[in-house]
Amino acid sequence: MPSTPSSSAASDTADLSSTARKSTLAALRGLMPFLTPYKKQFLLAGLALLVAAGATLAVPYAFKQMIDLGFGATGDKNASHINLYFLALFGVACVLGVATALRFYMVSWLGERVTADLRRAVYAHVVLQSPEFFETTKTGEVLSRLTTDTTLIQALVGTSISMALRNALLFLGGLAMLFITSAKLTSIIIVMLAAVVLPIVFYGRRVRKLSRASQDRVADASAMAGEILNAMPTVQAFTHEEIEAERFGGSVERAFETAMERIRARSVLTVVAILLVFGAIVFVLWLGAHSVMQGSMSGGELGQFILYASLVAGSLGALSEVMGDAQRAAGATERLLYLLAAQSPVQSVLLPEQLPPRTANGASLEISNLDFHYPSRPGSNSLSQLSLQIAPGETVAVVGPSGAGKTTLFQLLLRFYDPQQGTIRLDGVDIRLLTLQDLRGAIGIVPQDTVIFSANAMENIRFGRPGASDAEVIAAAQMAAAHEFIERLPDGYDSFLGERGVRLSGGQRQRIAIARALLKNPPLLLLDEATSALDAESERLVQVALEAAMVGRTTLVIAHRLATVQSADRIIVLEHGHIVETGTHAELIARNGLYASLAALQFNVQ
Repeated sequence: MPSTPSSSAASDTADLSSTARKSTLAALRGLMPFLTPYKKQFLLAGLALLVAAGATLAVPYAFKQMIDLGFGATGDKNASHINLYFLALFGVACVLGVATALRFYMVSWLGERVTADLRRAVYAHVVLQSPEFFETTKTGEVLSRLTTDTTLIQALVGTSISMALRNALLFLGGLAMLFITSAKLTSIIIVMLAAVVLPIVFYGRRVRKLSRASQDRVADASAMAGEILNAMPTVQAFTHEEIEAERFGGSVERAFETAMERIRARSVLTVVAILLVFGAIVFVLWLGAHSVMQGSMSGGELGQFILYASLVAGSLGALSEVMGDAQRAAGATERLLYLLAAQSPVQSVLLPEQLPPRTANGASLEISNLDFHYPSRPGSNSLSQLSLQIAPGETVAVVGPSGAGKTTLFQLLLRFYDPQQGTIRLDGVDIRLLTLQDLRGAIGIVPQDTVIFSANAMENIRFGRPGASDAEVIAAAQMAAAHEFIERLPDGYDSFLGERGVRLSGGQRQRIAIARALLKNPPLLLLDEATSALDAESERLVQVALEAAMVGRTTLVIAHRLATVQSADRIIVLEHGHIVETGTHAELIARNGLYASLAALQFNVQ
């Protein structure tokens, strides 16, 4: 079973899951930058909304005229009034239909467009974050924000806002017409409605809290599923299928229970709102019926009052429904804005320097007094006072026991992190004064844990240089001893490699990664155990290819298998973040130090 996250990671993840205690409107104001580019579309939707609301409000008045003038008249005049007002009703229906369709189209377009923009913005921002961000934030939780939360916002922008405005217009317009029809009855209904609004608002706050909790449980389940699905070989090797299925089932059940609590609360809110509001309206209409019997109100006016009261009650009920959607979207917005507000501690400078033109020998590298600890482990230095100078074209091997700081050095060279002290200069330029694109564009890396994307072989290698031609891709594959096995795949270079390269062996995945780095053709090449997953024959082929690729570039090699670095120009031995030895293979063996001990262990085993 995967281990529990550290307290720091848990705390930061809780920050992502929790939301600031803001009002719904304050939270939703964060969406304004995504709404303002579409003022024209909002204006068109608003005009359609006004026309549709006006047509709806005209219907009760038409009924009043039809009842009082049509049914109250006799003979030809009676028939003409009925015909006129039925035609008027049909005309209003036509206007209402066209305006409603236009409003639906525009707000649906806005919902889809704003959601797409929001997803793009959040994803584009997240991929710029440094590894520190992903140390403390679950990938599955980010994916949940990009799917579940943006869907809630889509419903808000594409439906709920339009419904809220429509029903607000109907409420205000209907209320005004109620006053015009009967100020006395309307005053009574307003007093009663004011008395029932307070419990609705109070209970609505509880619904929002439960909505937020429901979204958190869904995100937890998504994060757990993502973690386990990415580690299925390990899960199955330890026969944890049933255990993990049970864990996920428990997480889903917790999400279901929280969702049902939210649904029950929202159901209670709905029934309370409807009963209280309609109860008040029915009482007032009872008074109106007595007014008609007493002759102080006409039948048409009562009919008009009933219809307007129904509009007001219906719009108020709909507003309470929309408020629930808005509260859920507010929680989603706060989460997404948290992601957008996250700032990577590693940033490109505003006025960057440029690297000098590339020389035929590769890049020079100068590391001075480097101190570094990971943000999640502030009390333990991974590198301490490390200094190193590497000449253009030099091949330097970095060896040492696990945890010595070898991979950390590579991460600092790529500016995945910035050191707490010291400088790194590439071709004489402090790497913090370069843009991240220029720095990383000058470095090629073959990592120990090879990443293969869900694409074909050609596109996986072309990832190293997106503009490369097919011929250049094939040439890089040949240099990496990958061409032969790729040609044997069912569709050659067009063969789909499966998610995370599951259709390839470990050695084949490694050779794809080497071809990718060679295609990039950088002046500085970082090899992190580049041949660790190869069999003896493939290792021999790749080693020859790498030696050819090292010509004309500076190369840093991390290796635990010392037989692969004996030909390096210089070997650096790290221990506990310090350089303890440096020299050639023969020199270090003669010194009988840490390197000689490591070599003796390995070669004796062999």
